Amino acid sequence: MSNGARPRCPWPGTDPLYVAYHDEEWGVPEYDDRALYEKLILDGFQAGLAWITILRKRDAFRDAFDGFEPEKIARYTPKKVEALMGDARIVRNRLKIEGAIRSAQVWLDMMETSPGFSAFLWDFVDGKPVVNRFKTMRDVPAETPLSRAMSKELKARGFKFCGPTIIYAFMQATGLVNDHLTSCHRHKECAAL
Repeated sequence: MSNGARPRCPWPGTDPLYVAYHDEEWGVPEYDDRALYEKLILDGFQAGLAWITILRKRDAFRDAFDGFEPEKIARYTPKKVEALMGDARIVRNRLKIEGAIRSAQVWLDMMETSPGFSAFLWDFVDGKPVVNRFKTMRDVPAETPLSRAMSKELKARGFKFCGPTIIYAFMQATGLVNDHLTSCHRHKECAAL
């Protein structure tokens, strides 16, 4: 449980990048519409891979995908898709790339016709993080009724790569739920945010 000076969740191991992600980002409530879009897309790219793979490529993804600006991504052409398919710095999966484009188009529509993407997501948890009190990694679910409901609604709106397991990982990462183990120093810190 203790990786370094402070007790933490075991999943980041000792990789400095992973530990920093755990200690500084994971579970911190995110309310920015664009940042939430980026995280959803990266979680979609992670499907079938380890998160550390995406984390190591995150800067390359940001460069390749124009800083995850949905306004730009929504207008990507087939030529841009081919350029992304040729970019060895990122995960080159055509369906995921095309899914990011479609999701950007849906995101833009939501931003124009509703209170916004952040408001939509946070409504699922009544505007405040769900603070779980899991003691072991075995206790942490891969999906929940809440992630299934959010996934269903996102899919209905046209988002891609947003199954209930992906959505639960997204909820954990963006602080919609606090799934730091109770013995982790970040559980209490994130609960106070």
